[in-house]
Amino acid sequence: MSTDPLDDPVAIRSAGAEWLSLALLDARNHLLRTLAGFEAERTEAAQRSQAWQIAMRAAAWQGRWLLRHGGLEPPPADDTRWGQWMADTLDASLDRLAAPAADLTPFHQALLHEDRLGEQLAVLLHISAPPARAQRQPLWMPAQQVMLGGDNGPGVPFNEWGGQTVAVPEFEIDAQAVNWQQYAEFATDGGYDRVELWRAAGWSWLQDQSAAAGEARRAPRHVAQLAGGVLVQRENKIGLQRAAAGQAAMHVSRFEAEAWCCWAGRRLPTEAEWGLAAATAGSRGFAWGDVFEWMAGSARGWPGAGPPPAACVDLPPPSGSQGVLRGASIATRRRRHHPAARRFMPPGHDLAFCGFRSCAI
Repeated sequence: MSTDPLDDPVAIRSAGAEWLSLALLDARNHLLRTLAGFEAERTEAAQRSQAWQIAMRAAAWQGRWLLRHGGLEPPPADDTRWGQWMADTLDASLDRLAAPAADLTPFHQALLHEDRLGEQLAVLLHISAPPARAQRQPLWMPAQQVMLGGDNGPGVPFNEWGGQTVAVPEFEIDAQAVNWQQYAEFATDGGYDRVELWRAAGWSWLQDQSAAAGEARRAPRHVAQLAGGVLVQRENKIGLQRAAAGQAAMHVSRFEAEAWCCWAGRRLPTEAEWGLAAATAGSRGFAWGDVFEWMAGSARGWPGAGPPPAACVDLPPPSGSQGVLRGASIATRRRRHHPAARRFMPPGHDLAFCGFRSCAI
């Protein structure tokens, strides 16, 4: 693990102006390095354009939230000048951050936003894969209490504001995310054809996916073959790449995760269960950070969160419309690997590096 203080997921939440300046520079450099990968790889023009659109959103967000009163020139109409405008917005942001008594909340949000954009670029480029892990036995967790949420500080993402202490009964949870070998067994056993394994909304989603693709969906996104080994299609490369059996299955929607759990006679963990294991069971082999992991239940804010700040990345979704992902992925910056981190996504989302683990029923 890196010892760079810019990678510290705890320190980032209480960072002052000087630290934030360094982190914003680091985030922009990382974004541009990742963007350069699209020029080096054999990517299609449409993908390169999409990559630039993602990168330009970093400057556009800072221009909107941080520089609206700073006298900065508006975004250029000429695409060839966007690189310079990105540099100008960053310079102006750093100048404003250095002002006495600057409100740090928008700058924390700008850093969070840019780290998320760098993650999106890495996913689009598909530059890496989770490590292959030896299979470990599930962990038994005793009954105890856990705090959900945390401080309402400027460096804490809004979807973690507020909180409550809940009692968690004893439970069994997988030591690591479900891997490709385990997932392939479900698919080989007809998991994508057995309606009884799917929730009604999940089955409807599966039929829609198949209709849109013009063929039946038989695997997660980007997977060309599950029988006889997992072959993963890399969008920016020619041909197929075989995924190791011990790698965490990814690009899995929550609907697919729920169907696998039904097939295996297990269930998705609750946020309280996952958070408790992540905070206390690392020394016992609880591994996370390979893929974002789907939780049971719908996205919701924690009690006592209050109104969101003016510059907010994680606005709450409409009630019941989205699911919750916990943890981090291989594309996530180390400073965002915090056990309390949450993401909200529709249950059919499968674009990010998302997977799941299971609990005993």
